[in-house]
Amino acid sequence: MRISYRWLRDLLPELTAAPAEVAARLTRSGLEVASIARFGTDAQDIIVARVVRREPHPKRAGLSLVTVDRGNALQRVVCGAANVPEAGGLVVLATLGSFVPGLGAQLAPRDIGGVPSEGMLLSEVELGLADQSAGILILENGSADPGTPFAAACPAASDTILELEVTPNRPDALGHVGVARELAALFRLTFRGIEPRSPRRTADVDLGELVRVDNRDPERCPHYGAACVLDVKTAPSPDWLRWRLSSLGIRPISNVVDVTNLLVLEAGQPMHAFDRSLLADGTIIIRRAEPGERFKTLDGAERVLDPDDLVIADPRGATALAGVMGGANSEIGEATRDVVLECAYFAPRGVRRTARRHGLPTEASHRFERGVDWGAIPAVLERAKVLLTELARGTAVAGAVHVRAAGLRTPTMRLRGPRLDAIVGMPVAFEGALDTLESLGFEIIEKDLVRQEAEVRGASWRPDVSLEIDLIEEVARLNGFDRIPDTLPAIVPKPPRYWHAFESELARTATSLGLSEAVTYAFVAPEKLKAVGAPAPSVTLLNPLSEERSVLRTSLLPGLLDALGHARRHGQETVRMFTLGAVFGSLVHKSAGDEHARARPRLGCDHGALPDEVLSLAVVLAGPRPSYLTKPDAVDVYDAKGVAVELIERVTRRRAEVRHAEPGPTTAYLHPRGAAELFVAGQRVGVLGPLHPNVVDAFDLGSTAQVIEIDARRLEIIGRRALVYQPLPRLPAVVRDIALELPQTVSAGDVAQAINEAAGELCESVELFDLFSGGSLAPGRRSLAFRVVYRDPRAATDPDNARTLTDVEVDQRHAKVIQTTGERFGASLRG
Repeated sequence: MRISYRWLRDLLPELTAAPAEVAARLTRSGLEVASIARFGTDAQDIIVARVVRREPHPKRAGLSLVTVDRGNALQRVVCGAANVPEAGGLVVLATLGSFVPGLGAQLAPRDIGGVPSEGMLLSEVELGLADQSAGILILENGSADPGTPFAAACPAASDTILELEVTPNRPDALGHVGVARELAALFRLTFRGIEPRSPRRTADVDLGELVRVDNRDPERCPHYGAACVLDVKTAPSPDWLRWRLSSLGIRPISNVVDVTNLLVLEAGQPMHAFDRSLLADGTIIIRRAEPGERFKTLDGAERVLDPDDLVIADPRGATALAGVMGGANSEIGEATRDVVLECAYFAPRGVRRTARRHGLPTEASHRFERGVDWGAIPAVLERAKVLLTELARGTAVAGAVHVRAAGLRTPTMRLRGPRLDAIVGMPVAFEGALDTLESLGFEIIEKDLVRQEAEVRGASWRPDVSLEIDLIEEVARLNGFDRIPDTLPAIVPKPPRYWHAFESELARTATSLGLSEAVTYAFVAPEKLKAVGAPAPSVTLLNPLSEERSVLRTSLLPGLLDALGHARRHGQETVRMFTLGAVFGSLVHKSAGDEHARARPRLGCDHGALPDEVLSLAVVLAGPRPSYLTKPDAVDVYDAKGVAVELIERVTRRRAEVRHAEPGPTTAYLHPRGAAELFVAGQRVGVLGPLHPNVVDAFDLGSTAQVIEIDARRLEIIGRRALVYQPLPRLPAVVRDIALELPQTVSAGDVAQAINEAAGELCESVELFDLFSGGSLAPGRRSLAFRVVYRDPRAATDPDNARTLTDVEVDQRHAKVIQTTGERFGASLRG
């Protein structure tokens, strides 16, 4: 919103603060001034001159030699304008060395066709007053003496423009009157608003015979006002009006139209002018559009209206889109004589829908969408009538037509001194606070200074002030937020990120393994759950913000893979992330004694079917693994296995086992060659492996990644069971290493299990410690080396009766291991 400093001075004669100070005070009060710019010129060396004579250029056709009186001397300049006035006319002269705004440079002497020119006669464009002009600027005879600085002769040609960033809750600041009211409160000045005047000419005519209003939609138009001015003379506006509109970004059109635009900028109240001769019977109808109704707006576009659009019509059809734009069929033109003025209040939401629907953001819709000052409608209509009688020599018809509906009223609010002090955070003089509110135009209906309570009536121009907290904000804002002392607020302890000890332990353990936590949404898109083969969602939102957040997740992977994709798109290749949270299964009835119900809180209320809420952990590993002085390799399934096993064993304090997973629905999102299952104490607690290529494509990841999914609820239950500690064995173990050559299709887990079974009760542990392929081995075969530990099983439970194993009995068991692996897997000892 552009604001004219000169206009503010007209509204506030007591205002002496410079534009920079005004901008600073407005910004501190919440009306941010984004920039300050100069309009026109106030240069003292651009002066008024009187034409003495005009002669043709001796060598250049179309050019003239103009001799002017500059007050203290005569001067001749070369001019190319066709509208140079006859002798005695007043023009604007730029002397040598003066800065010409439209040229953006200082004026230097020039030789034009062999004739020196030591000055320049200026147009409105060169003065920075307009975007286009038909010739040089000609001033009214007698308006100034030759030699008078142009800025003194035409004060309206120089101004300072403040660019305000007006927030949607402050529609009052979309007009100069509202900003002036704000400044009057800030600088403690007297604010009187627009001084009412009477029209210069009035007609002895009954307005009801000229204008009739039929409001068929009072909900969308609670107040419609109309007035009439007869016998207007449509012509260009006077200079001051054209320059004022141009300085604020409005193109001047004609005196009648310019008056309505001036009042938009002055009062923030959009107006529209109809040519009465184009209104059938002078009748105005406010109604909804008919389905498929066509209407041509002032921009020349023919539009198909929606039944939700509110239109201003006559008996023949629509003449304006209410609150947005007028129609070409009632436009003001040179032939217009009688004008019907419209000033109304249209419901903001309806105007917003219409403007968006038709792609028509206008000065009017911008204001109506935020809420205009419905209380100012009568005064603005009268102001328009006065201006049209002054600027268009019209004759005003007494009175106005006002069609009002119930519902528009200002709110009343209670203000309490203790509440004011508590919210602001410092003592505030209650009587001073009431003075501040009165300076903003709020009415104090009743006050009790002893009890520090008051009843305050709101203002029609401030729809954002309707509660006590709004009044408190106004007091704090006007007194200055920067005056509130800095104090350390009382810190309320917040609950930890995880409110179960096991969750905290799990998160800490994952972090200690070098993983970063990703906090993901509980709501996901159903297509993404389907892409990772997760169960169908049991909870669907009736009114989701978007399809991407429409169902409760049944897997953590969609959110985690979205985070991976986001990281990769931003150039981060190395990703080590985990997410911890609930997944929501099928609807079940949980009893209070259910172990799983105790493990996790329940959603919603305590009765009825709820989704089974399962605490889960998901991990993603991607990018190169750390390396030093060597080319880094990408992480693989063994990295995922190491993280999963270490994580599980730390939180459960039990040994984790990894087994190859057969293809199935629970591992469909994993590559079948690398999919594995995680077991603890014989229970399946999770899966791991590389992503299936189909999943990589579905999430647009570019390349694969290793993922781990763990049922943390099951881990918690396992971890809660009491550990049985055994004493360290006092007897030595017998260790035998065995290297087996076997087909690559045989899994190490199956071989380890076979060794354990064949060694019997004397086998304490079996551990894979080496894998080798290539070299002298035949294609399709590899070598697996295991360390087998033998010990008397009574060494831990009954050490008094235990004994040290002999080589003979260990050799017998070891021979059986070799025989069993050879028969079952075709394995042979590798020399």
